[in-house]
Amino acid sequence: MTLSTRHGTLTFPIFMPDATFGVVRTIDAQDLVACRIEALVMNTYHLMQKPGSTTIQALGGLHHMSAWSRPIITDSGGFQAYSLVRQNPKFGRLDDRGITFRPDGGTRKFQLTPEKGIQLQLSYGSDVLICLDDCTHVDAPRSEQEISVKRTIEWARRSRKEFDRLCEQKKLEDHLKPLIFGVIQGGGELDLRKACAEALLEIGFDGFGFGGWPLDSTGQLLVEILEYTRSLVPTHFPLHALGIGHPHNVVTGHKLGYGIFDCAMPTRDARHGRLYTFTTPPGDNGGISGEWLKYLYINDEGHKKNGLPVSLYCDCPACRQYAIGYLHHLFKINDSLFLRLATLHNLRFMTQLTERIRMHSG
Repeated sequence: MTLSTRHGTLTFPIFMPDATFGVVRTIDAQDLVACRIEALVMNTYHLMQKPGSTTIQALGGLHHMSAWSRPIITDSGGFQAYSLVRQNPKFGRLDDRGITFRPDGGTRKFQLTPEKGIQLQLSYGSDVLICLDDCTHVDAPRSEQEISVKRTIEWARRSRKEFDRLCEQKKLEDHLKPLIFGVIQGGGELDLRKACAEALLEIGFDGFGFGGWPLDSTGQLLVEILEYTRSLVPTHFPLHALGIGHPHNVVTGHKLGYGIFDCAMPTRDARHGRLYTFTTPPGDNGGISGEWLKYLYINDEGHKKNGLPVSLYCDCPACRQYAIGYLHHLFKINDSLFLRLATLHNLRFMTQLTERIRMHSG
C-alpha cells in the first residue's frame, strides 16, 4: 500500500522519526536521507511555542526551515495535552472548546482549538494534517472514555469544516491539498471505538490514526484493541499507529494492518547508548523471525577494545567506518559525535526493518 502526498509517495510500512520541534536531534536533513528516512512527524503543540508559528512562516514553512524536501506529517497535540495537561492541571485545561495551556507552568497562555490546529498545520505546509483529539489511557474509566469520544468526534467535525473552508478560500486544487487524518479514540471500550470510527468515517478523512496510549500498564502493546480498531476501518484507508515504534511492535502492528509508525524511542535510545542490531541477515523470511533483535549497550566496559562494527548487517556511517570500541570511547567522553553516529545507526536499523518487512510480505 502507498500514500501519495504533495512531497512524495510513501510505501508502507513506513517508520518516521519524531522531529518534534522541527529537528531530529543531533542530525540534519542529509543525514536523514542517508538513513533512507522517507518522512518526518512534527508536532503542532510544540512548534506553536518553539520556534513559534510566525517564525516558521517567516522561514518559509517547515520544509524550507528544516531543509527537508520529503513528506511531513504534523500531529495536532492531542497526545501532548494528555501527557502534559491532563496529567498535571497546573499546566492548563481541556474543555469542549479545545486546550488551554501554560508551558512549564509559566504565565503565557496558549490556546489550541480544532480550528486553530488546522490553520497552523496548513500554514506550516504540512503534507498530512492530523485533527485535534482528546487522548486517554486505556485504563481510564468509561465515563472519561465517553467524554473523550464525544469530544474527539466533535473536534474532528470542526477540523474537517475548517480544513474545507480554508482549502476553498485558498482555491487549492485537489493535487495541491494536503491530506487530513482523524483519530479513533475509545480506550479499551470496544463499543466506543466502534462509535468513534463510524462517526469519523461519516465525516470523511483520507486516513486515520489509532488514538490513545497504545500500551497497557505492563508496557505491552494493546494487540486486541489495535486489531479491533483496524477492523472498523475499510482496508483502503491507511492507518497510522500513532506513537508506536518499538521494533517488535512495528512488526506486530504491520501484521495487524497498520502501515504508518512513528516514535521517539529509537533516537532517544541511541542518545542513551542503546543500539539496535539484527542477529541475522535478511534471508528468505525477511530476517524477522525468532530472536532477530538484539540490543548493544555501548556503555558496557567489555566494549572498550572491540574492533567490530555495531552490526555486520548495517550500512550506516557508524557501522561502515567505526568500531564499537571507538563509539564506546566517544560515549565515555560525552562527545557529540557519538550522538550523531548512534542516531544514524538506530534510524537506519528502523528503515532496514521496514525493508525487511516488505521483503517478507511482498
